[in-house]
Amino acid sequence: MEILIYAGQLILGLSILVALHEFGHFLPAKLFGMRVEKFFLFFDAPYALVKKKIGDTVYGIGCLPFGGYVKISGMVDESMDAEQKERMQRPPEPWEFRAKPVWQRLIVMVGGVTVNLLLGFAIYAMVLFVWGREYLPLQNLTYGITPSELMKSEGFRDGDKIVGVEGRNPKTLEDISLAILIDGAHEVTVEREDSAGNTEKKKILLSANIQEQILENNDKALFSPRFPFYVDSVMAGNNADKAGSFRKGDRIIEVNGTPTRYFQDFVTAIKGRKDQHVEVTLLREGHEVRIPVEVNADGIVGLQPRSPSEYFTFATEKYTLLSSIPAGVRHGWQRLKDNVSSFKLLGSKAGMKQMGGLIAMSKAYGPRWVWQRFWEMTAFLSLALAVLNILPIPALDGGHVAFLLYEAVARKPANPKVMEYAQMAGMVFLLTVIIAVNGHDIVKLVTGGL
Repeated sequence: MEILIYAGQLILGLSILVALHEFGHFLPAKLFGMRVEKFFLFFDAPYALVKKKIGDTVYGIGCLPFGGYVKISGMVDESMDAEQKERMQRPPEPWEFRAKPVWQRLIVMVGGVTVNLLLGFAIYAMVLFVWGREYLPLQNLTYGITPSELMKSEGFRDGDKIVGVEGRNPKTLEDISLAILIDGAHEVTVEREDSAGNTEKKKILLSANIQEQILENNDKALFSPRFPFYVDSVMAGNNADKAGSFRKGDRIIEVNGTPTRYFQDFVTAIKGRKDQHVEVTLLREGHEVRIPVEVNADGIVGLQPRSPSEYFTFATEKYTLLSSIPAGVRHGWQRLKDNVSSFKLLGSKAGMKQMGGLIAMSKAYGPRWVWQRFWEMTAFLSLALAVLNILPIPALDGGHVAFLLYEAVARKPANPKVMEYAQMAGMVFLLTVIIAVNGHDIVKLVTGGL
């Protein structure tokens, strides 16, 4: 069932983005009097699932779910079929793309990117209007943080309270992580209790290659909220359930004599003891109780903790329709900047390993269909699609824009043969990237790295 939810969310999200992206090309082309021969969601090679001709345009859905396209008469594109090639040998007709002024053609080519940008901002605004924003402020982390093993090696300790980070004004732990990974922040300020119980501020200087280390370790959560471990429920069928002695409300305090008063401490204590018996000490009605239980092959015993919301005060921001618009634009702009900044991470071997295709995108939507998360992820992909499409790579919108800018400066169009060969090279490059990233997804899925 999870596979269907993953696939359903991805297909719906990409269908919305691709259809509206192509509409961003289609609408100005029509307004400027260009003939649009095809408008397809997905590619119709080798055949179309559905198609219908209305006026001069064939509308349809292709069989290959890898994007979509509009085919505009008189435009050198990636299809370049025999009919198109033959047409390009003749003088341009008034309704052809190549017959229109450069400024009109530029508007057509940036139309898709423009729609994706506006769509991303609009979705974020509507998410804020409908659901608002709930988050856990840094100052409300009563018990501090639990850093990942990598962050511990950088100098963070359990119980630290983060109060500042270089380059940002952070509100949440996510802001801290983004500042380190995306912005390259190397200085984080924490509050920490000394041996006498006094609170002191300390600056932690991160390694120069911390971004690469995070990617190499595939460190998905640099910091997590620290909270006490009270049992909320015992998962049916697991070893804790078979032990028959755990109860709701028990507070876990030790594993094999090692203190585990916080949930993350317990997880760490049993993670390295797969398929082994451990002795769990808990507090129940003021008395210590010791219970032997086996850790399964996945490194769990089957105890569900209370929700973190029972320990922390979450902040909630509500928005009216009018106030959600600028807030959505600000949020989308920050996501867009993070997206652009993340490109520099691809320059390292560790960064290249993080590239993902359709499977990675579907996983990002989550195993449950939650509409708020669906729309947030779709907004993020819309902005990412805009950034990728404007890159000056032949076969992408940015490649077409580059040729049009050349024409505007040189006052003559680029050689059609050069444009044709560039489009072919661009398509080969893009197909190679698509095959590589999706193949990488499959490898990671098989090896458990995804």
